[in-house]
Amino acid sequence: MTSTGVLTGLEAGMAELSTPTRVYVAAGRFTEPDPDLPELAARIRTLLAGVAADEAWRRFLPGYAPPSVPEIRAALEPVETHGAAAFLAGVAAVDLLWPDHLHLPVEAAARAAERVVSLLGPEASWWTNHDAGCGAVNRLTPLFDSLLAGTDGEHFALALQIADD
Repeated sequence: MTSTGVLTGLEAGMAELSTPTRVYVAAGRFTEPDPDLPELAARIRTLLAGVAADEAWRRFLPGYAPPSVPEIRAALEPVETHGAAAFLAGVAAVDLLWPDHLHLPVEAAARAAERVVSLLGPEASWWTNHDAGCGAVNRLTPLFDSLLAGTDGEHFALALQIADD
């Protein structure tokens, strides 16, 4: 598949995983040569800035500025590729605070997440702000948040669910 085809597929798949004011997504192609984790963290920072600018969350985030790229990098933990689709579907479908509440049908989220992970390929690297070792979340906002970010070194896909109790 061409790079343009991958990008189009990623954008469509991530759009299926988005829900207004709860699950924010981004997909794109890096413009920098040899992008790596710092460039991915910069895209995450841009997504966080978009959430902070959203009228639905502005009142919950007075004075909030997204963490710096080094701070975002430090908050990220690797996710095995074989677990990325399930994690992505969970970020998109299952509410952070009320797991019985679904933002999307689980089956639809799983299909879209499988396509996204497949497009980035088996060699993609995936990152989250969850520390699997202790179950903690390295928060990127002062609210409840859950992030999954993936890249194949040319393209990226980001999903962030945000909630306030």
